[in-house]
Amino acid sequence: MDRLLERFGEYSAINTQSKSYTKSKPSSIGHAKLAKLLLTELTDLGVSTSELLENGCLMAKLLANIEHPVPAIGFICHLDTSPDFVGKNVKPQLIENYRGGDIALGIGNVVLSPVMFPILHEMIGKTIITGDGKTLLGAENKVGIAEIMTAITHLIQQNIPHGDIYIVFTSDAKIGLGANNIDLKKLNAQWAYNLVGRGIGGLEYENFNIANVRIKIIGKGMLKESSKEGMVNA
Repeated sequence: MDRLLERFGEYSAINTQSKSYTKSKPSSIGHAKLAKLLLTELTDLGVSTSELLENGCLMAKLLANIEHPVPAIGFICHLDTSPDFVGKNVKPQLIENYRGGDIALGIGNVVLSPVMFPILHEMIGKTIITGDGKTLLGAENKVGIAEIMTAITHLIQQNIPHGDIYIVFTSDAKIGLGANNIDLKKLNAQWAYNLVGRGIGGLEYENFNIANVRIKIIGKGMLKESSKEGMVNA
């Protein structure tokens, strides 16, 4: 548990905020920074079949350690956080043995309240990690990354029998390119699980695609008194 929390702290300290409307792949250097860190960790664990793609997606394969064939599975998570809120200088705060009530986010009047977030009632007695109210914590994806890395470490160190396991950390999911960046020819698994921020035991088996469109409309503004002569309604 301690190493899991340490990993999350290390990963959340790296700014992996995506950037919208850019041609760079990945859209920010933070993705590559985190991906290189994970690549080093996987290599140190002995996962030699690891590759960092040009688009920032990290793909790896933990080879089976059993002789009889079993279906391969995959674990997927995205590296990036949303472009809509600050992703740098993240300062996680740890609340152990949560006793209920409002949780102050840093210094100020911003709080997490059970009134607005009823799920807090289920967290009494548990450990909670929040941001300080000034940045995006990035827990949705970086907890998932920490879970995958901790699970892979446990499998290897304890020599637990397993089939082929594919590991994918993709980039720019928050701007709609996460699935596009995965090389499906290198993901030879019939089942794969995307680890994101859901409750313990939660499993989503359907989803929808998210995309956005930016439209630029050009008009010509004028004072209303003379608009009849030259205004162009956008």
